[in-house]
Amino acid sequence: MPKDTIGKVQEYKDSLITKAETLITKGFPEKIVELNELLSTPMFNERNFNEVHQDLNIPVLAPVLVNNHDGDADINDDNDHPVTKRPRKDDNVSVSGTTVLGLPGGTVPCNKPLCEMIKVVKPIIRKLVEDSNLLKMWISFMIPKIEDGNNFGVSIQEDTLAEIQTVESEAAAFFDQISRYFLTRAKVVSKVAKYPHIDDYRRAVVELDEKEYLSLWLVVCEVRNRYSSLHDIVIKNLEKLKKPRSSNTESLY
Repeated sequence: MPKDTIGKVQEYKDSLITKAETLITKGFPEKIVELNELLSTPMFNERNFNEVHQDLNIPVLAPVLVNNHDGDADINDDNDHPVTKRPRKDDNVSVSGTTVLGLPGGTVPCNKPLCEMIKVVKPIIRKLVEDSNLLKMWISFMIPKIEDGNNFGVSIQEDTLAEIQTVESEAAAFFDQISRYFLTRAKVVSKVAKYPHIDDYRRAVVELDEKEYLSLWLVVCEVRNRYSSLHDIVIKNLEKLKKPRSSNTESLY
């Protein structure tokens, strides 16, 4: 392997270690303070559900009365006898909604207040994923070669690494939560367009928006908590994470 390639790899490792140590001592505390300040802003602190209520722009059309006479029905010529109805062939009742070719008011907009919150929250989630990945690689580079005995410090590194990997996975799941909200809302809104006279579907959209509003606040709280827990566990075990094995073990004998 060329020496310049080995040198570049070592340079990358040294740069990553420097960035990780700066992140732990300076970046994490700053991020915790920043998130605490964000949670105290009116967008996240007040949590008034009425602020995320939004009209769907789907009007309720006038009801259309349809007179549907079954031509095959057995109608008695004698007016004194009631109309004989054909027995039902299938007990399952099939209700078809309105065919939606277009909406009179145009498109159905996304929930604007929630979209504004998502614009704020998504970069925070992305930063947590990036920071967790950087911290994970830093600890991986600190793990020494496998040897018999004197592995207490290595076990601390492995436990910390597992915690960081859990945080990274949870942060990635927050992105999936946001995309699932839009998909679920679109399905419920399509139900409103197909069945505009059923208020339960409209109420379901309101409940879904309120749930997402609370979830976004909870995501920011969880990100703040994850930064705090990672900073706490790394600072408490920083010595063992950087030097998992003592160099003076021979003095014990």
